[in-house]
Amino acid sequence: MAEDKKGIGIMGGTFDPIHNGHLLTAQCAAYQHNLEKVIFVPSGNPPHKTEKKITDAQERYVMALLATMSNPIFDVSRIEIDREGLSYTVDTVREFKKIYPDRKIYFITGADAILEIFTWKNPEKLLEETEFIAASRPGYCLSQLGQKIYDSYRETIHPLQIPGLAISSTDIRARVEEGRPIKYQLPESIEAYIKKHNLYR
Repeated sequence: MAEDKKGIGIMGGTFDPIHNGHLLTAQCAAYQHNLEKVIFVPSGNPPHKTEKKITDAQERYVMALLATMSNPIFDVSRIEIDREGLSYTVDTVREFKKIYPDRKIYFITGADAILEIFTWKNPEKLLEETEFIAASRPGYCLSQLGQKIYDSYRETIHPLQIPGLAISSTDIRARVEEGRPIKYQLPESIEAYIKKHNLYR
């Protein structure tokens, strides 16, 4: 029975840079849904961010490796980085379903991304093929999807309350550029990597 399947969490994002909010979300999702592992998937060419300058994929991949290496249930995948062309979540989910045919696949993301899900490629198919764990940040509420839509997918979109999830990659990049501190917002190894490679300056 599907209900008996162990779960694998897929956490997609640009991770530019990965920070403690991402790690806390993954750990809370793993606990709440009894996930066997959480796989971080740095995006290659995300269609929603084609006009924004994004740090080189290899740099973001290395930062994700450094940030997750101390947690035995965390892993990092190059599946989107190595894919040619634009990366779509529906394609990534399908690939992981092939890799883990006997596992239930959850896609972990922020509630803000869920609110934009119907602008993604094949959103209805995506909602049929995987279940979402939607981490709420301050100011976001899943009911903003619209009651009809939320009611339709109540069984496949699971809200996840994360304490103190106000850290953002955008703010961290701005802080580095302006010379403001970023300590305790991300792992020390990532702070050191950013300084060593002069990122976000």
